[in-house]
Amino acid sequence: MDAVEVNESTRDLIKNKLREHFDGKIVRKDLTKKIKEGANVPVYVLEFLLGQYCSSDDEQIIEKGVQNVKRILSDNFVRPDEAQKILSKLRSQGSHTVIDRVTVHLDLRKNRYFAEFSNLGVKDVLIEDEYPDKYDRLLCGGIWCIIQLEYEFVEEDRKNGNPIQIRKLTPIQMPHIEIEDLKEGRKAFTKEEWMDVILRSMGMEPDALNEREKWLLLTRMIPLVENNFNLCELGPRSTGKSHLYKEISPNSILVSGGQTTVANLFYNMGRKTVGLVGLWDCVAFDEVAGINFKDKDGIQIMKDYMASGSFARGKEEKAASASMVFVGNINQSVDVLLKTSSLFDPFPPEMGTDTAFLDRIHCYLPGWEIPKFRPEHFTNDYGFISDYLAEFMRELRKEQYGDALDKYFRLGRNLNQRDTIAVRKMVGGYIKLLYPDGEFGKDELEEILKISLEMRRRVKEQLKKLGGMEFYDVNFSYIDLEDMSEHYVSVPEQGGGKLIPEGMCNPGQVHTVSRGKSGMIGLFRLESQILPGNGKFERTGLGSDKNAKEATNTAFNFLKANGNRISGSISTTTKDYIVNYQDMQGIGMTEKLALPTLIALASIALGKPVQSSTVILGEITISGTMIKVDELANVMQVCLDSGAKKVLIPSTSFADLATVPPELMSAFQLIPYQSAEDAVFKALGVE
Repeated sequence: MDAVEVNESTRDLIKNKLREHFDGKIVRKDLTKKIKEGANVPVYVLEFLLGQYCSSDDEQIIEKGVQNVKRILSDNFVRPDEAQKILSKLRSQGSHTVIDRVTVHLDLRKNRYFAEFSNLGVKDVLIEDEYPDKYDRLLCGGIWCIIQLEYEFVEEDRKNGNPIQIRKLTPIQMPHIEIEDLKEGRKAFTKEEWMDVILRSMGMEPDALNEREKWLLLTRMIPLVENNFNLCELGPRSTGKSHLYKEISPNSILVSGGQTTVANLFYNMGRKTVGLVGLWDCVAFDEVAGINFKDKDGIQIMKDYMASGSFARGKEEKAASASMVFVGNINQSVDVLLKTSSLFDPFPPEMGTDTAFLDRIHCYLPGWEIPKFRPEHFTNDYGFISDYLAEFMRELRKEQYGDALDKYFRLGRNLNQRDTIAVRKMVGGYIKLLYPDGEFGKDELEEILKISLEMRRRVKEQLKKLGGMEFYDVNFSYIDLEDMSEHYVSVPEQGGGKLIPEGMCNPGQVHTVSRGKSGMIGLFRLESQILPGNGKFERTGLGSDKNAKEATNTAFNFLKANGNRISGSISTTTKDYIVNYQDMQGIGMTEKLALPTLIALASIALGKPVQSSTVILGEITISGTMIKVDELANVMQVCLDSGAKKVLIPSTSFADLATVPPELMSAFQLIPYQSAEDAVFKALGVE
């Protein structure tokens, strides 16, 4: 009961503060839901009206206000298909009030302003200078207004006059926003209270979410406050991934279905007009799996734009500031994806395996951590009117806080230029959302920095899987300038579930890392069994792979010939051996199995387990000649990711150790071996 009471008192406190500092800019979100279901009018128009008529706690006033809003909408809202009916009404009555989107342009020849009505479909209506001067948004993209119109037809003006005149125009969106008022109002709230206000403004109920979930939902808003910010969110269905970009913000557009063209997205050469990236603050792609460019160069242009915020078409280079958002569904569990492929798996192949494209994504939001939304997740409490929220987010795009961290922290040396840009953009985005007044201390900044590093590291971890050594430096850290201590930031899903178990394995269990059939490097596990018999050797898990079978035969034949050199107690005539081969990452079986099989057979025959967390590298021929390891650095990177602590390495590969980064080398105990027998002894820890 106590917790509920605390929540109630916090809510009342927040509500009173909102009333005091943001009166007329807040609305009760459950009223929006009630009316929205029946009226096809933009949320921001509806909420503006509700903010005007229902700004009270008195249920009667609210009820009356709701009725007023409904009446205004039914009498005055112009539906495009009823435009002619309204014009006829205007003509017969001589005046009529409408709700419509009005855009104004200046006619230089006539030196006058003219208005255009979006749903009514009327252009070139003369408008007094005072309106565009007062409400500058009429000139840039237009705003929804309540307009009192008059109709007066004069025969003399037939040629160029318009019988429709504007008597009075009242904006029902925020005509312009005083960012200073917002900054001043923010000072009255704590960080926690302000976060709750922002989440309620999106329509979410923060009391139904834990701290981590709140931060993740906040991350979704960074593309709306930060220019050229690329975000990717993949997760289960019904977690509201696209809701924000479609419903809440009038400044973002959701490209559904995925099919698009360069002309539509970037630049139309025929018409010489800029596409979506020039018109909107944020372009979101729904269902990434279906993204498909009709033009071959679509992805190239997109890469160029995501990296620099500009793109070249024809003879010109165009710049734009729209952020890119990619949302989609993950069909398997995250654990499965991490073990078998990458977290970018749902992308179409031309994007999901292109490391240059993926490297340009600044932030990967772990959608699987956001709960599936149920009714209790949606708020019935007060939040900002959507339009006010959208406008102040748009205003904040002009400010920069990316260098805020330099006062207290320095980024670690594992972050390259792209990582640094990504982290700085995120830090700037979080600050704008949480501390728009620019007042925050070291602790607040550290909290933001940690989550920013994690969101970027998630991208880098997957790149390392796909691109190998080029992206080996994923140990992201930051340095506290006060005491020069270095703090590392990990990714939660990466931590557990190592493929190589800690501690001693059973005898006959061996791990090796090499290149699989698909060309990728991965981990393979061998498990063995020994039975009384007459020297049979069975293999399971290899299917019809001829080369792999030959490699295992090499090992058994080597043991027959040289078993007594390893130990006199190894018998290949009175025992039967069974070895099972497992491809741990689903990349196709490797052919380099002779040495791992030999060690597995010796281990089970002697009943001695291999040393804990050890990986066997290298290969032998039938005569016992050692073959060195290809791509040593990449192989050792996979060893590290799989959870190995010791690596058995042929002495022939020692010359290649110079190619391995020192921090990767220092992660292991390296055990060299001189021959096949030596490899067996060292793997089993026999001196």
